[in-house]
Amino acid sequence: MTQQTWPSHGAYSPSYTPLNTERDAPLVREHPLSASPSNQQSTGEAHSTHHLKTRINSMNDQSNIPVTFEEIPFADLHISDLNPRKVVNEASIITLAENIRAYGLIQNLAGFREETGVGVVVGGRRYRALALLQDDKRFQTVTVNMAPDQATAEYWATSENAQREALHPADEIQDFGAMEKRGATVADIATAYGATEAHVYRRLALATLPCPVIDALRSGDISLSNAAAFTISDDEKLTLEVLENVRGVGESDHRIKKMLKPDAIKDSDRKAVYVGLDAYKDAGGRTSSDLFADEVLIDDPAILDDLFGKKLAEASEGLIAEGWKWAEPINDSYIGWYQIDEMKLVRIYAENGDLTEEQGEEYDALAELAESDVLDDEGQAKLEALQSILDGSFTDEQKAHAGVLVYVDSRGEVQCETGLIRGTDKKAAIEAGVLAKSNHAGSSGTKSSISNKLRIDLDRIATGSRQHASLRDPEMLLALLALQLSGKSGYTNVLGLRETEVPNVPTTEMAGYALDERLTKATRPAKFGSDMGRVFRAYKAKGPEFIMEEITRHLASLLMVDEDLGETIDKAVKTDIRENFTPTAANFFGRVGGPYLVNLWCKLLDLSEDHPTATTFAKLKKSEKAEKMEALFGDPEMRNAHNITETQAKRIDTWLPEGMV
Repeated sequence: MTQQTWPSHGAYSPSYTPLNTERDAPLVREHPLSASPSNQQSTGEAHSTHHLKTRINSMNDQSNIPVTFEEIPFADLHISDLNPRKVVNEASIITLAENIRAYGLIQNLAGFREETGVGVVVGGRRYRALALLQDDKRFQTVTVNMAPDQATAEYWATSENAQREALHPADEIQDFGAMEKRGATVADIATAYGATEAHVYRRLALATLPCPVIDALRSGDISLSNAAAFTISDDEKLTLEVLENVRGVGESDHRIKKMLKPDAIKDSDRKAVYVGLDAYKDAGGRTSSDLFADEVLIDDPAILDDLFGKKLAEASEGLIAEGWKWAEPINDSYIGWYQIDEMKLVRIYAENGDLTEEQGEEYDALAELAESDVLDDEGQAKLEALQSILDGSFTDEQKAHAGVLVYVDSRGEVQCETGLIRGTDKKAAIEAGVLAKSNHAGSSGTKSSISNKLRIDLDRIATGSRQHASLRDPEMLLALLALQLSGKSGYTNVLGLRETEVPNVPTTEMAGYALDERLTKATRPAKFGSDMGRVFRAYKAKGPEFIMEEITRHLASLLMVDEDLGETIDKAVKTDIRENFTPTAANFFGRVGGPYLVNLWCKLLDLSEDHPTATTFAKLKKSEKAEKMEALFGDPEMRNAHNITETQAKRIDTWLPEGMV
């Protein structure tokens, strides 16, 4: 065994060694922007460690300990129990082994002679990497810095790990840039630093930033992710102006990007997806890349909007060519029933198709397989073909009187709301038998006085009442969530997961309508730029009961089901709209016509049109009718004055405007 002895203060420290000195910090980063510590302990660090050792040794009367190096066969080495590192990243060990194979072992292991051989107290990761290199004779014998006793070995193990310090990101960025200028490839830099090539590319992108940005990173005036946000700009003057505005204020990355490129649109935007990047570029549109977000930015939104409008118009023209009377492109990403109602459009439906007896049997068999999730692609295609027959199609005559609203959804795909008849076309559609005559009429046969706006408010009240009742059955809400997430609900959305909200509050503020406060409680969002990891930890720490309560109230507020499923839910949770809504002069009676109120008065009180109580009511002003009707619904004295029977009282207490039942 060869022994070499030097004084501890004479340790060799080359001017540039980006290699495998022991920091025992994983070299595989969990985030591309995380610091990438050099594998080499710097001169300053070695000096600092030396002084720490000197102080510790002095405290324990271990001054002037000679540093002894021994050449030891790798087979005689093992990880000592004194080595504090117990958890290692296997991928980082492989990377470190590649580094050592390429550049050699720059910093030696430190060990202590134990009964079973030499235990490695400093250099656990290097030891594991060397184990992978035993096919190379250079590493079959290893130089080890030997501790003279266990006390020294313990101090070495502790202080070596405690004194580790990674390169500051700003220093690493500039060093990567300098290495590239000297001719080093990305692969060379990655091997030298034990980093991934993706990490190197990102650091090199940061190396192109103006020096003041790097200096601001080094001084702590901006974060590393802030610096990354600046890479989207190729305008140095603007970059420096924005830097001065955000220096030291903790601005968010998103805000910095908006300041640098306020009009830029991501390539994931629905318009960009629909138009296509190639078409956008062919039209002269410019793009830029955000390497750190792995996205392309659209720098000419006006060009994108023009192409989007033209392509959507072409899609609309194609539908007219298919026989529809009209097709109107809509710029929104979603069209709801309320928008169709506000446009005063009436919907007609495709004529259902019929399956033969043989097709029906095949459909049932395929549907059963699909329900069990064992249907193959060929069977799925057959099932969809049979389903399209059942769904039916619009006839040429229907298309001749109806039209289509065309829009692009959030995924960038064209969607159509078909079979819509405009108000100006209703008469002709009715005469042609395409559209049925409206059934909205009062008891006297006159047209209902319920306006479209009031109808929307009443529908929202009905929705809110169902949501209110559903809070009584959290398990049902979870079952509905599972139904939709599993895809079993098909094209029907049970919950408004794609919407920002499911409206349950009337457009007009009104008394007489109240929901469980959990449905109207405002959620205070986290402050802009908050640490979302910390926010989530605090949220989760409130416990499972709180989390379940939150799930229940939010799922209830998203409930938006069709008529059939709605009836099932209402029966399960005992929805009662009158529990939440009482008609008053302000919220209903004052918003309908006088004849409607007269008819309702007679119906509720079992009166004929010529009954004195009915004729007296009919002569009142509309506002007086509304007030009297409100009193009938809410004032016991009014009911006593009219000798309201138990049957009539029940009728009044359960009455709802048509369409809400």
